[in-house]
Amino acid sequence: MSGHLASMLLGSKLRIVGTLVLAVAVVVGGGVAAGLLGAPAVEGVENSFGAVNDSTTVIHTDLVVSNPNPVGVSLGGVTVSYDVWMNDVKMAEGSKEGVAIGSGNSTLSFETTMRNERISAWWRSHVSNGEQSDVTVDATAESSTLGRSADAPNVTRSVDTDMLSQFNSSETREVNANSPIVSDPVLYINETNASWGEVNESVTPLKLRFVVYNPKSYPITVSKLGYDISMNDVAVGNGTTESGYVVPPKSTKTIEATTYIRNERLDEWWVTHLERNQVTDLRIDFAAQFEVSGGQTVEVPLDPLTYEKTIETDIFGTKNASAPNDTAANGTETATPTDERTTDASTTTDADATETTADSGGLLGDDSTESTAETTTSTPTETAAPTPTETSTATGTATTTGDGLFALSES
Repeated sequence: MSGHLASMLLGSKLRIVGTLVLAVAVVVGGGVAAGLLGAPAVEGVENSFGAVNDSTTVIHTDLVVSNPNPVGVSLGGVTVSYDVWMNDVKMAEGSKEGVAIGSGNSTLSFETTMRNERISAWWRSHVSNGEQSDVTVDATAESSTLGRSADAPNVTRSVDTDMLSQFNSSETREVNANSPIVSDPVLYINETNASWGEVNESVTPLKLRFVVYNPKSYPITVSKLGYDISMNDVAVGNGTTESGYVVPPKSTKTIEATTYIRNERLDEWWVTHLERNQVTDLRIDFAAQFEVSGGQTVEVPLDPLTYEKTIETDIFGTKNASAPNDTAANGTETATPTDERTTDASTTTDADATETTADSGGLLGDDSTESTAETTTSTPTETAAPTPTETSTATGTATTTGDGLFALSES
């Protein structure tokens, strides 16, 4: 009799549980059909950099997911995914499945590892696009319970840099050999100009133009022009032009040369950029070999041409997140996430969630500001450089990217 009673009670409990499950399913299904239950949505996205080493960079991503329903969404779970793009380069992507979120806003955290070797892909796109990059964060939340997905408004920020304009100058500078075989100044440099060439997978060409004046009564041949390019003391390019340029006496001439940044060195530079809180010191050193009177040669460091520029970025716009009213100087952001980026009185449960991240390469983030550190040079005092009346152009034809010239050091 007691066994029969226990069986009846157990059966009743099972029927009650089954009825409740069925009722919940009916309520959920009816709510979805009637439009009373809403799908979760991504309300905000925030990225920041984590640890960086010689080969990889960690990216932290926080997604704020909003559940508009009065109860948590856990039946079947929620899948949240995101992509981060810089121009046409995918920087990071990841997803988290089986997430149970409470009512209101919940914050989900991701961690993605980016390969530093992909930095050069972004660099090529940035330079080719006029030193401009668009960063886009695309996030989606999907509920298998509700059978719906919601795309967050894309968050786009514009990154603009200006690495070369400071090189463009009409300041007259003396070139002194400090040698007993020729009196100073050997030449005057009246104008300098720089622009990017066509970038390819291996190198970034930097086209240089110098207008020089020869104050001597005899021609001077610039037989070699060497250069070294460094970023945070990382040697990213060096070489020598082998063609000679003859500057007639008492005349001006335009000398053109192309230098090259080796893209394969950019991943090493990237590590220093993050380690220095996203600050880079760009430096270009020059040296030349002159043939003077009597066919004698003299090697001269072109110190007045040394170019220095400090470049600071705020990638993702979160470098100074703790500073009040912090605004990125050169970045433009559209579709800014709402201020509700902190969790409210709800709970987030993702202990049993499955997280997947894809190392898809890509690069950078949000914003760039820049400051300048231009080399100060003096105006000639011995002889004023005359205004050029006739300018001829010589173009270098043989440029090597080897070990530099005249003991210009490579880090």
